[in-house]
Amino acid sequence: MNQGTNLALFVVEAVLYFTLLTTLLHFRHRIGLGVFLTALGVMHFVETYLAAVFYVDLPIGVVSPGSSIFFAGKLVMILMLYIKEDAATVRQPIYGLFIGNAVTLLIAQFLLLHHTVSLTPGQTADVAFLREMGLLMLWGTALLYIDSLAIILLYERIGRLFPGPTITRIAASSTLVLTFDQVGFYGLLAYLYDAPAAVFWGGWKAKMVAALLYSAMFALYQMFFRDPGMVLARRPIRDIFTDLTFRERYEDLLARTGRDVLTGAFDRGRMEIEAPRLLRESAERRKALSVAIVDVDHFKAVNDRFGHLHGDSVLREVADELHRGTRTGDLLFRYGGEEFVIVLPEANHADAMLISERMRQEIAAGIRDHGGEPITVSIGVATAPEDGANFTSLLAAADNRLYRAKNAGRNRTEGRPDSGV
Repeated sequence: MNQGTNLALFVVEAVLYFTLLTTLLHFRHRIGLGVFLTALGVMHFVETYLAAVFYVDLPIGVVSPGSSIFFAGKLVMILMLYIKEDAATVRQPIYGLFIGNAVTLLIAQFLLLHHTVSLTPGQTADVAFLREMGLLMLWGTALLYIDSLAIILLYERIGRLFPGPTITRIAASSTLVLTFDQVGFYGLLAYLYDAPAAVFWGGWKAKMVAALLYSAMFALYQMFFRDPGMVLARRPIRDIFTDLTFRERYEDLLARTGRDVLTGAFDRGRMEIEAPRLLRESAERRKALSVAIVDVDHFKAVNDRFGHLHGDSVLREVADELHRGTRTGDLLFRYGGEEFVIVLPEANHADAMLISERMRQEIAAGIRDHGGEPITVSIGVATAPEDGANFTSLLAAADNRLYRAKNAGRNRTEGRPDSGV
């Protein structure tokens, strides 16, 4: 078969692949998104196999349809799903493919432990090839994950830098990601099969042709099927990355852990993670950060007079009042017993003193014990970088001022001598 025939078949295969998957994607609300995702997923093993062993001669070089048509098309389809839906939807096939390929690889390694038999003379299992395919699947799976995230983030970044037609953004992001993918996949082929450089250049050219071809077909799709959902996303890139990587689930889980059960404040272990991080970030931005240590006055006497249940109730009320007094971005921690620590990013010493003093007054005015006596607190405030360059020294400075407040009669807020509060 000559190069011209191979080239014609190459184009036809790309058109058929794009048409089939685009049709499934277009009618996803009628037949379900699962049909599209399944069709996308079952192709990956075939793609990897073809990329390893099936090559044809084209005018642009020796290429693999599996890599240049099917894999390139899959990335464009993932990008299309993102454009038509959102990051939370497109992460389903990304992680589904990743997990499915990992399970396939694991099962294949177990299969290699079997002692095989031949059903017919000369028919034997190609164990060496199965091992090589396992390595290709592992490497291809890792590249697929990186490529899928990269093509979406590049699509959005290019749109921010150079606003223009969607087709331009698709073509640019596709060519950049497929160039990276070709470098990564060829490296393994060269290692396993000593593939010549012609395989790299032929494959790269074919992927560039495929990227432009798919972009053109996408433009035709838009021309005939106007989709109001295909608009430039205005969400920050960081938020999109957060959705793609399930980070919002992690952050939600993190927000539910490391909390003190009684008061709902974060616990000391969480403080030892979060507070140094916030201090580092403030230092990098050359912003102030303040720390306040809050201690409930005469708390032991409350427990002794009214019992520990009432003491627990007092701690909850104090924590609630401290929560109400903090700003968005401030973090409240239960330091131990009747002590709390508040981390106030981007608060200079004067601001931190005013915030702390306001909370002290609100607690004294609003919380009473069973005998009708007001519950009061003493507070020590310190601010970075003047009072300490690391969290330990900053906390120590605030603790010293707390004890100064208690020695001065309690129910006070103490900071630097020149704080004016």
